[in-house]
Amino acid sequence: MVLLAPIIKVAKTIKRHWDGIVSWKKSQINNGILEGLNSVLQAAKRKARGYKMQHFKTIAYLLTGKLDFSKINANCLPT
Repeated sequence: MVLLAPIIKVAKTIKRHWDGIVSWKKSQINNGILEGLNSVLQAAKRKARGYKMQHFKTIAYLLTGKLDFSKINANCLPT
């Protein structure tokens, strides 16, 4: 009887979330990309601390744009 308790708990959890499980299987969409973007924007927010909102936006664009500044300055490393 002791071994059945975790199995029953898992079965109840699956039953509660069944619609979401089926929806995910059909679409195969997850929030990994969104979480990665959120991480980059949180880093931009830390880097822009003390600056105005327009500077935060600029830093966010620079971090997410993957721009290659070596074309305008040979001493710059690609981001």
